[in-house]
Amino acid sequence: MYKFKLSVLEKVGFGAGDMAVNVVISSMMLIITFFYTDIFGLKASDLAMLFIVVRLIDAVTDPIMGMITDKVNTRWGRYRPYMLFLSIPFGISVFLTFSTPDLDYNGKLAYAYATYIFVTVMFTAVTIPYISLISVLTDDPKEKLSANGYRLFFAKIAAFLVTIIVPLLSEQWGSENIQLGYQYAMGLMALMGTLLFLFCYFTTTERIDYVIDKKPFTQQLKSLINNDQWVILCLVCITGTVGYTVRGSVAAYYAKYYLGGDAAMISAFLATGVVAAILAMVASTWITKYYCKVKLFRYSQIAVMIVSAILYFSVGQSDFVLAFILYFLLSFIVDLHAPVFWSAIAEAVDYGEFKLGQRVSGLSFGGISFCQKFGMGIAGAIVGWLLTFFDYVPNQTQSGFTLTGIALMLTLIPGIFHLIMGLLMFRYKVTDSYYNTMIRQRGQYKDMHDGRDNVSDKTPLSFPAK
Repeated sequence: MYKFKLSVLEKVGFGAGDMAVNVVISSMMLIITFFYTDIFGLKASDLAMLFIVVRLIDAVTDPIMGMITDKVNTRWGRYRPYMLFLSIPFGISVFLTFSTPDLDYNGKLAYAYATYIFVTVMFTAVTIPYISLISVLTDDPKEKLSANGYRLFFAKIAAFLVTIIVPLLSEQWGSENIQLGYQYAMGLMALMGTLLFLFCYFTTTERIDYVIDKKPFTQQLKSLINNDQWVILCLVCITGTVGYTVRGSVAAYYAKYYLGGDAAMISAFLATGVVAAILAMVASTWITKYYCKVKLFRYSQIAVMIVSAILYFSVGQSDFVLAFILYFLLSFIVDLHAPVFWSAIAEAVDYGEFKLGQRVSGLSFGGISFCQKFGMGIAGAIVGWLLTFFDYVPNQTQSGFTLTGIALMLTLIPGIFHLIMGLLMFRYKVTDSYYNTMIRQRGQYKDMHDGRDNVSDKTPLSFPAK
């Protein structure tokens, strides 16, 4: 039934692209807030407005980028050329974001706005084509799931490197100037991201040439809104990203202030979560061979809330071992859903074409990218507001009230968002059996329609609205 299988090298190359993407995502979810308050020197209250403003810009750039990838096809492909031509600007934007200029507070705030906007625009310009790429590599949902398993495994490797290498190298290279240390350490990560994008470009092949809907933006948006499964994934993406980012952003504060650790403990605590997430990628790929991927998604996120509550109520400031164990367990369960989610997006695009007779690809992936970054922005604002509410003061001994707030921000507060995420997935219906049935019906229509028995693998088709 399915024509295109992927080699291990191509799956690795595809995964390398997400490793590059996660140089930014991991830094934004795990260290950017800590960097801005404790290293760069911004007030927590100013961070909330910074994150909100940038997300308003995303509301414009993400749909535009999605439509560009729909309209523009080149001799290098529809999605791959962005990884070739924008890899260097992407790396430069990461380096500049983690550089601290010698300016007064207002000057530094303006610099933070300029560089954060720059890195976000570059992130959009390469990420939307990248996450769309899986839809044209293969038509096999199992291959998509497998490729996404590779992708998310390498993404977590990037997160591991960011969380381990950046704090330690920053301290080593910036023993007398920690700001310069972060600049050099993230500069190394930026170089790695650039090279990984180039590797992704040279090892992947676009095989499937879909007919992209050329209707105006408003009509494409209407089609997306009518795609109920895509809408559910958008809501899932927002709520899950908020929970994930709030917890990730506070992990460094939790290790430093709640557990009383130094840079080594911060690295170890963050790395514990990333190692758990890497193992979750492997476990999820294996589990979904024998168990319904949608059920795994639902129940794993509900379990996150339970483990979050246990972590909050059972760990005191001196319970280092228990804190690491429960944080490992929490991070493992959280990421069991990740390969399922990213393969579900491509399937939701196919679902929309099958049900509505219109294929909206670029804007679909652009919309999901916007939802992810919108969730990151909301989470960043929440973290900034809550740190201000709980009277957080950088690089000082924190009050009991502040420490309680930090513990809540690591556990119960993000746990609530994951609970909502799991409950929303009870409305998602594109399981493997549903998708396979849909593909069979599509094949039957292909055989019957206008006698097109011998159309090539790349022949585009339209399907009747259901």
